[in-house]
Amino acid sequence: MGIAIGFLIGARVMLPAAEKKGITADDVSALLVRAAIGAIVGARLAYVLNHPSDYIDAPLDILRIWEGGISLLGGFAGAIAWALPEMKKRRLSFWQVMDAAAPGMAVGVIVGRIGDLIVWDHLGKPTDFALGFKCPTPDVSTAVPCVAGPGNLVHQPAFYDFVLTIIVLVVLLRLRKRENWDGFLIVVFGFMYGLNRFIEDWFRVDDTHGTGLTGSQWTAVVSMLVCGFWLLFRHRTPGWGRWNELEPGPHTMQAPKQEAEE
Repeated sequence: MGIAIGFLIGARVMLPAAEKKGITADDVSALLVRAAIGAIVGARLAYVLNHPSDYIDAPLDILRIWEGGISLLGGFAGAIAWALPEMKKRRLSFWQVMDAAAPGMAVGVIVGRIGDLIVWDHLGKPTDFALGFKCPTPDVSTAVPCVAGPGNLVHQPAFYDFVLTIIVLVVLLRLRKRENWDGFLIVVFGFMYGLNRFIEDWFRVDDTHGTGLTGSQWTAVVSMLVCGFWLLFRHRTPGWGRWNELEPGPHTMQAPKQEAEE
């Protein structure tokens, strides 16, 4: 439910910005269908790769996604990867599409975290923090075990991500009003949300595989380094992914708007 609602609201946020760049509603719809499938596959695959011990004795449980176990960052990666061929087919700029999608991606995170808070998921390490979650008695179920005893407090990483991503969304909506190079918004999102996850995961109870950092933190570090470098030193649209600049070929599909103009 959270994934579905997040996609619907995110699409509504994305559409006006996409249309300003000549990306039609039909384009957005086609991309979101593929992105939704890719998000589910990527989210599950990333979780399984980060928690392989959960499936050693019952590998077929990998398919039981309805029982929980998904990765938000894996969902982003899967959605983008699955939508890429359609972007190229329609001769859309990857960077324009992702700029339009960036605020919607933040909205998706926010909606997803509301779902986590409703079912008490991602309960973290013990704490005395006033906003900590009070572990219930054993007869009250939570989405994940509460590592502290009943009545003790634990961190709520999902709540921290919820608050921090609202800040990211506000920044993106403000920056969206200004003219900038294609790719600017998604690079800002990549840096800011990477920083969010790097901070948030310190409060989680998650596998670090002996490195001291979770899989999500390593992904966040790479995202921050790449996006930070581009914002500081390159600050221009990357050469790759500019499929809107391709010459029409026998196998390329043109967007309805472009066909009408031609």
